[in-house]
Amino acid sequence: MNTGSDEQAGAPEAVLGSRAPAFIKASRPLHLSWQVGVFIVGLAVVVAGIIMLPLPGPGWLVIFGGMAIWATEFVWAQLVLRWTRRKVTEAAQRALDPKVRRRNIILTAIGLVIVAALAAVYLWKFGLVMPWKINE
Repeated sequence: MNTGSDEQAGAPEAVLGSRAPAFIKASRPLHLSWQVGVFIVGLAVVVAGIIMLPLPGPGWLVIFGGMAIWATEFVWAQLVLRWTRRKVTEAAQRALDPKVRRRNIILTAIGLVIVAALAAVYLWKFGLVMPWKINE
């Protein structure tokens, strides 16, 4: 079963389900323990990524890393990552559209002109005052 984006890329779709070694899957208690361990490690990574969102650090990258850890065992995480990958690919393709790029460049230029005008008005009204006193 392939999705449209996978067919375009020519890559077969990965099988959903646990990727635990066969000897772990063979024992139900061992497999359940494995899944609990994977869930706890993935949760720790996702929580670290959430903490990094307002702080310095690659928050989203760490969150997706935690989701990838979960995706080694849980179908729901595999489906979330597939959906995210598909949406990111679609957004990248839209961003490469010449009309969208032209619009983004125009909006960026307008934004820069507005910021420069506001900075000029501020400097004209208040001047440039350094926070330290060099002359003393």
